[in-house]
Amino acid sequence: MIDNDTPNPNRHLSSIRSCIGKIIRLYVDGFRSMTVGKKLWMIIIIKLFILFFIFKLLFFPDILERDYDNDTERAAAVRSALLNR
Repeated sequence: MIDNDTPNPNRHLSSIRSCIGKIIRLYVDGFRSMTVGKKLWMIIIIKLFILFFIFKLLFFPDILERDYDNDTERAAAVRSALLNR
């Protein structure tokens, strides 16, 4: 005889998995039926690429690598900059 009053931890995990599966299917079906949205997502991806990759190369040089020879000197410089404000 199976006692239905005892909690089953796998039942909760199963409901979470089915909920995540429904959410994934919702987004996949939504992206599949998009027409204008695909172009907008491509613009967003290109814009993020420019912001994070190109700007990092041009405007944020690696000063620690340029000024210090090894990792211990870099760590000491960062530590002293944080502690000696």
